[in-house]
Amino acid sequence: MTESERKQLAETGYVVLDDFMADDLLAGLRRRVEELIREEGERAGSEFKQEAGCTRLANLVDKGEIFRQILLLPGLLEYVRCVLGPEIKLSSMNARMVHPHSDRGQPLHADMGATADEKGFWVCNTVWMLDDFTPENGALRAVPGSHQWCQLPQDLLDDPFASHPDEVLITGKAGTVVVMNAHLWHGGTANRTSRPRTAVHVFFARRDKPQQQYQKQLLRPEVQASLPDELRWLLALDDPLNDELSSQDVVRSGFLQ
Repeated sequence: MTESERKQLAETGYVVLDDFMADDLLAGLRRRVEELIREEGERAGSEFKQEAGCTRLANLVDKGEIFRQILLLPGLLEYVRCVLGPEIKLSSMNARMVHPHSDRGQPLHADMGATADEKGFWVCNTVWMLDDFTPENGALRAVPGSHQWCQLPQDLLDDPFASHPDEVLITGKAGTVVVMNAHLWHGGTANRTSRPRTAVHVFFARRDKPQQQYQKQLLRPEVQASLPDELRWLLALDDPLNDELSSQDVVRSGFLQ
């Protein structure tokens, strides 16, 4: 990370990493996401949530080696730790495809309805653009600096679906990754084009908080057995505290980009 990126994450709440994905990784992610959407059909996203105007996929760590590869990309976790500190874990990995000609986008929200606590920030999201994000096709909107307010948009705004006077659009070419303090007020916008817009969302939490999707229960035993120690730690598979925090509520509700 550069000092400029650290400053932007601290003050603005997000940083855009152009060309973070190599071409072969981008192509592989696109291919596997398309396969899963075809295979799962109407069941797609049911492990987490389904959303009108979108197709979602959930529990992606369980559904392909290529998804596990991205967790080990050099440099990724440095950005996450810049937001959360050293003690992190994967909370969930999902995909979201916004359908063409969608009526409207998401309301402004903070992921998991989270506000910073006495220890600081505890959620961080990374958005992996599998398609170009443009002003017309459902790009991400965000209110810079709102992660520092320790308040949720639904508690302050008359209409979280409405445009915010300070919001900006986060756009980029396919292969870009956005690292975002997930306390930031943000939401996906409407796709007014004739083509879908797809991203993978790799969502992290501080280790003293529950996972949004309890990885130990969701991952098949054969997948768990195949994982290197580095991934077992990141998924908190051998962490008794995570078992205690997460086992009573496998799927956490609330908007997640």
